[in-house]
Amino acid sequence: MPFEPTVGLGGAVHPDMKILYHHRTASRDGQAVHIDELIDAFRRLGHEVIVVSPSLSAGQEFGKESGTVAALKRHLPRAAFELLEIAYSLVAYRRLVQAYREHRPDVLYERFNLFLLAGVWLRRSRHIPFLLEVNAPLYDERRNFGGLALKPLAHWFQRTIWRGADKVLPVTDALAEYVRRDGVTSERIEVIQNGINPKNFLRKIDFEAAKARFGLQGRLVLGFAGFVRDWHGLDSVIELLAETDPSLGLSFLIIGDSPGCRQLARQAEQLGVADRLVLAGLVERDSIPEAVSAFDIALQPAVTVYASPLKLFEYMALARAIVAPRQSNIEETLTDGENALLFEPNDRAGFRACVERLCRDAALRLKLGTAARQTIIDRDFTWDANARRIEALFKQALERQDR
Repeated sequence: MPFEPTVGLGGAVHPDMKILYHHRTASRDGQAVHIDELIDAFRRLGHEVIVVSPSLSAGQEFGKESGTVAALKRHLPRAAFELLEIAYSLVAYRRLVQAYREHRPDVLYERFNLFLLAGVWLRRSRHIPFLLEVNAPLYDERRNFGGLALKPLAHWFQRTIWRGADKVLPVTDALAEYVRRDGVTSERIEVIQNGINPKNFLRKIDFEAAKARFGLQGRLVLGFAGFVRDWHGLDSVIELLAETDPSLGLSFLIIGDSPGCRQLARQAEQLGVADRLVLAGLVERDSIPEAVSAFDIALQPAVTVYASPLKLFEYMALARAIVAPRQSNIEETLTDGENALLFEPNDRAGFRACVERLCRDAALRLKLGTAARQTIIDRDFTWDANARRIEALFKQALERQDR
């Protein structure tokens, strides 16, 4: 065997492994949270993690994209940028080979990115067990939303990378359908949802102090965390502020920054409710639990059909009453009337009705928030649990290799 079992802090026997962790993420956003939390969880299990990633990501401010990458996207023709992405596979592969020679890792874990073949190449050349985390069907996503110049080639890359892994780990079963569609059998797919760090999100937080931080003491606070986009429909929340009785004390707090925030601020000014919209801007990652705890009602007004929204798990862990769309990926974690209120996707009237219902019913807010938090606990939606599941998959792959 390439590793020996050892006894961890809790007395449980688990294998210490050298995990080569590879990603191509150059921005410091929710992607970086997933990366950092999972690496830390692997290390808490006693594994050594060797990270290979773009140098552009080093020292990047949270919430920001690499300026170099953004400039290349802005100035290069789309096809030229995609060819650069393909060429980066050669750079990444060289770095992986160097790390392999230096550290002799037992296994390879990679975060899927389009046009990135380096992990597949290392598996083939070094016969190292390879697990691939998939957070989005990037060929489909970029073709539909971001645009692709080299469409047939991009689809070939996605299929080849997914088929080249020992196991593919999509973050929802809805996303797993895309993986199956591209020829990966169900036996090689393991759904692993996002999670939370209990140390940060299941601790005791003073909710009134959280509101006071934003000058919202005694207010009923609707909240949204993340990058505001037009299709989120948050303009309907501004309309709700303008049309509700001021005695209700309703305010809207947005954690994050985007051009969409400025549009909402103009709308609030026009409707005379600018004093009830609070744009907090970017908040340091360590301060997110306190910031989101200022919400009474947490809004997830829209989401792609395959995503596992990180903020959703954080809303749940903080026992916030949640309003979210009724679609299969969301219903993998939330149940209408039990731990959230759900509305039909793209139904602005339904979204608003759910929000208004929660505004009027404090007991329902408490019931849903408490149940959401309990769902996190009961189903162990934590990074440590994810790391243990991945550890077991690696152990199975190593045992198969030794036969």
